[in-house]
Amino acid sequence: MKKRPLVPRIFILSAIAIFFTGLNGSAEKPEVRSRWPEKSGSKESKEVIFKPAVSNGQRIEEIVEGSNRFGLAIYRQISPEKGNHFLSPLSLSLALSMALEGAAGETAKAMVHVLNLPEEASLRQTGFMELQKIINRPERKSELRLANAIWIQKDFEILKSYLDVIARSYGGQATNVDFLNQREQARKMINDWTEKKTAGKIKDLIPPGIINNLTRVILTNAIYFRGLWLLPFNPEFTRPEKFYLPDGQEIEVPMMRFLGDRARFPYMENDEVQMLEMLYEGQDISMLILLPRQKTLTALEDKLTVEIIKEWGKNLKEERVDVYLPRFKMETKYFLKEKLEAMGLGLAFSSKADFSGINGRRDLYLQQVIHQAFVEVNEEGTEAAGATGVLIGRTAYIPEKRYVFRADRPFIFLIREKTSGAILFLGRLCDPRSG
Repeated sequence: MKKRPLVPRIFILSAIAIFFTGLNGSAEKPEVRSRWPEKSGSKESKEVIFKPAVSNGQRIEEIVEGSNRFGLAIYRQISPEKGNHFLSPLSLSLALSMALEGAAGETAKAMVHVLNLPEEASLRQTGFMELQKIINRPERKSELRLANAIWIQKDFEILKSYLDVIARSYGGQATNVDFLNQREQARKMINDWTEKKTAGKIKDLIPPGIINNLTRVILTNAIYFRGLWLLPFNPEFTRPEKFYLPDGQEIEVPMMRFLGDRARFPYMENDEVQMLEMLYEGQDISMLILLPRQKTLTALEDKLTVEIIKEWGKNLKEERVDVYLPRFKMETKYFLKEKLEAMGLGLAFSSKADFSGINGRRDLYLQQVIHQAFVEVNEEGTEAAGATGVLIGRTAYIPEKRYVFRADRPFIFLIREKTSGAILFLGRLCDPRSG
């Protein structure tokens, strides 16, 4: 029986939870409203009117542009902290946009500005709805999926119009829980949902003690990606090699190698950076690796913008490149309240916030935003598919320029969905030994 080749793979998971707090400690009922969206069409469910003059493609482009900009902005907030970093711009953007759907007045204006999203709700809602269709496309060769949910304190009334938007535009499933009397059970239920949606990789998203007597609503988003390289590394070629840490210390790490005539990748270089694109099977998702010429990331991180990534990306072309990439795994967890306040969301986290679009009253504000992510790039087994290949259409007598991409120092990496241009994940590797 022929063995199935085992090849390097990448697991990438991300989850986020957004906590809403009430201004009073009781769960008293406001005036009666529906907690659950009705299955049949209703007046509220028809409130969103889409402008025919704006195509779905334009809406998606605007959403993707905003999500990418926001992702890079929040990366700049966390980058001064030492060590590896990894986050999902799309996961963060989606979850905070669900909160934005319930914001009004100055709170909504501030969120629109910070998130770089359309002010007009119909454009935002359609854009995210269509983008999620692209992300969750079932015919992909890679496994990519995302899910949203809203968890509501039982007997705390939520406007039907808000639940309709979350269900229709974000696919958010609503569940009643008891944050007041069965706090641990509610926490476990949300963590179990997250763990299931991320194939068991993200556990305990919500730690003990974070839910309190004022917690009324929690919004969650989870995104999961598992892909095989289009051009897999051969595990037999992995060797211990030098890697230089930010402080100049030299360590040895397992370095994967892809060498020889088959080593052809989209590549560009300039005086500041080398950029390599590594495609996954299906070629609709790729990893972009940005390797600075210097041994530190500071200058690159200071310069990194959506425009710079686009400019460098336009210069990518297939080249003969010997690739040296460390095997690595990392898990990150961020409590983002202070970072988001510094970016301009202070009002949303204050008692003066206006989230009346959620329950019809100005008694809710953001309590905390937790983001957790996991990435693993590794090899398994001793065989690699296509270890011997025939290069057709070239002759050995014509010399060819060969580039070397040796990721032996800190680098930035992005995982992109190529159809939409959305940055699914963004991170930096400073130390491959850190988990």
